[in-house]
Amino acid sequence: MTALTAGTLLVLFLPFLLSLAGQAGTPKVLCFVTSLLAMLLSVREFGAVLPWCLGMAIAVISVREKFRQRRSA
Repeated sequence: MTALTAGTLLVLFLPFLLSLAGQAGTPKVLCFVTSLLAMLLSVREFGAVLPWCLGMAIAVISVREKFRQRRSA
């Protein structure tokens, strides 16, 4: 596996890796599915943009809610 391939996989699975910092299980599953979809659609140029952005939005909201709950408790 080359460094370019590893970097591409890291970027494509970044939403899933970020969602692991959240508490709930549903965002983790959704981010995993969007990351897999992004990986499959990355064959075409700019094909992975929409699933990746959707996964990042889900992951960021999940982590933000975890911090919000910690701060208020």
